[in-house]
Amino acid sequence: MTATEPVDLTVADLHPALGDPALTSMNFLNEVSERYPAAVSLAAGRPYEEFFDLAAVHRHLDTFHRHLTDDLGHSPEQARRLLLQYGRTKGIVHQLIARNLAVDEQITVDPEAVVVTVGCQEAMFLVLRALRAGPEDVLLAVAPTYVGLTGAARLVDLPVWPVAGGPSGVDVADLSVQVRRARAAGLRPRACYVMPDFANPSGVSISAEDRRRLLTLAAEEDLLLLEDNPYGLFHSADGPRPPTLKALDTGRRVVYLGSFAKTVLPGARVGYVVADQRVAGPDGRVGPLADQLAMIKSMVTVNTSPIAQAVIGGRLLENGCSLVAANIRERSAYTRNLRHLVTGLRRRFPGRAAVRWTVPAGGFFVVVTVPFPVDDALLDRSARDYGVLWTPMAHFYDDTAPVCALRLSVSAVTPQQIDVGLDRLTALITDEVARRAG
Repeated sequence: MTATEPVDLTVADLHPALGDPALTSMNFLNEVSERYPAAVSLAAGRPYEEFFDLAAVHRHLDTFHRHLTDDLGHSPEQARRLLLQYGRTKGIVHQLIARNLAVDEQITVDPEAVVVTVGCQEAMFLVLRALRAGPEDVLLAVAPTYVGLTGAARLVDLPVWPVAGGPSGVDVADLSVQVRRARAAGLRPRACYVMPDFANPSGVSISAEDRRRLLTLAAEEDLLLLEDNPYGLFHSADGPRPPTLKALDTGRRVVYLGSFAKTVLPGARVGYVVADQRVAGPDGRVGPLADQLAMIKSMVTVNTSPIAQAVIGGRLLENGCSLVAANIRERSAYTRNLRHLVTGLRRRFPGRAAVRWTVPAGGFFVVVTVPFPVDDALLDRSARDYGVLWTPMAHFYDDTAPVCALRLSVSAVTPQQIDVGLDRLTALITDEVARRAG
């Protein structure tokens, strides 16, 4: 439909967030990919598809079904109903998720504090909807910020205040300053959103020391920390992974957001939230925040697909509830690709200080800084004329200031595709520098 055709509504008649760049950026990036299918995509943060196996999906479902009948003692009729009928709002694999967190992350949590969601995106939405109690409420978030978080906050009318990130992942001192500034303005900072491990989009991780400082500050300022951890298993460095914030959390300051999109199967669309904060109801009864989130969920998606949950549950059961064990091949592939990309950048830009890049210790993303602004028009030209896709970092900042950086993703490509993509990106950068110099 074009603007000249009759319309019944305008965007101005709808929720203000529907015209916000945070909600349109994902659609734009998908559209660019669809318009230029032959372009090498170093943009998508999708998991590696080489190990996708349709037969495994059926096996996982059968494994979970046997768990229901053999381990939990359900009758065949009960098991069938549990898998095929409307289900429990908080989910049916909550106990397995609690076991997984204990095995892989040393997080001890009551399964009743877990809500299984339709992807981690719903988990974010539920938490933000619950925390936005009035117009004075604000959310703090480390910049650059995952655009899905910003968009969800827009939909619940929760303003987002940026907190400096930088090479350490978060500037704890700046977080303290922003909390005080918000309160001085008569606002109530409810929580700070952080992605401590290989953050999207920066790829940066927060040090163990700063994780403890964050928890101390959260306790001092009566602040929640929303910890999003989709990439934590994919560390490329030797030695143990740093503990999650939730593993260090002794004061119930951390709401933990989890996803199986990267570690099991994105098509299942299963995530979860651990919300063990104690909430007193109007009748004086006390229960976990998870109970309140489940009430919101019951009005949004009713419940998460039991069949999809069963696929996730079967994968967990087949690996002793350890996703570390289940993702050995995937971690190896991502580590290989990440090192290949960084080595390729060094080879193509030797001694060129104007072109810099991050060297993350794991995850999917590398940020490349260039000596010119990077925007959607340049991305469109890159795809059309050079045959390579990437993500403008401007999408992850909540303002309109020019950003001279782009994000590369290594998760959905082969080393050969990385080489082709980097050759094309190098040509684009070289030509753009020359064009601006001339």
